[in-house]
Amino acid sequence: MKRLLSSSLFFIALLLGWHLLALTKRWSPILLPDPLSVWDYLKTALFDGTLFQATLVTLRRLVTGYGIGILIGIPVGMLTARFRLMEDTVGVLALGLQALPSVCWVPLALRWFGQTEGAMLFVVVMGSLWSIIISTDNGIRNVPPIFARAARTMGAKQFYTWTRVILPASAPFVVSGMKQGWAFAWRSLMAAEIFVTILTGFGLGQLLEYGRDLNAMDQVIGVMFAIVLIGLLVDKFLFSPIEHFLHRRWGTGRM
Repeated sequence: MKRLLSSSLFFIALLLGWHLLALTKRWSPILLPDPLSVWDYLKTALFDGTLFQATLVTLRRLVTGYGIGILIGIPVGMLTARFRLMEDTVGVLALGLQALPSVCWVPLALRWFGQTEGAMLFVVVMGSLWSIIISTDNGIRNVPPIFARAARTMGAKQFYTWTRVILPASAPFVVSGMKQGWAFAWRSLMAAEIFVTILTGFGLGQLLEYGRDLNAMDQVIGVMFAIVLIGLLVDKFLFSPIEHFLHRRWGTGRM
């Protein structure tokens, strides 16, 4: 309760300071819109369905690309942790490509897939895949070796040891990597939606770009608020409960 109160007071003070700064008219409203104008845009976009429809389109692309990244990343991360050859090849590649900004994949995506949904999905997958591989690899390597030795002592076969002992024990680290991959997927998709123009659906990235083209900074900042809110909700109601459960389950949480 105290954390909620302190967070609320902080954001109220932040909005008040922003409003007072806008009232000084030191900067043009095109550069620094008043928070009330941003609120007016959000209300209008919600009532006419623009923001809701764009959010659905973006989330559909995000979940699809992120899901593909998970389906590929977790098995590859397990292989990287298991085999030295994979560590020296795919592991090194993942470390290098994780540092590559997501926007760098956009020119390749446009050349290979054109102005299509496939281009956007490619950028999202490339943005999230490498962090998931690295987190899975690190999570498996952080499992205490005594877990596997105890399982083998009790007669467990290698496949059973991996699926019932090592992988569940590494789950807290894997989920943390999935959370990081989700953040990278968000950034990748926003870059893709800004640069890739398709008619199959306009997402939040396209709303950002249209706001820039029209010098409508209230729209730009309003869409940014929507993106931040979605990120906070996903973390609060999806990743955080799973992380807390897994850390309690395996005794890796804070005392």
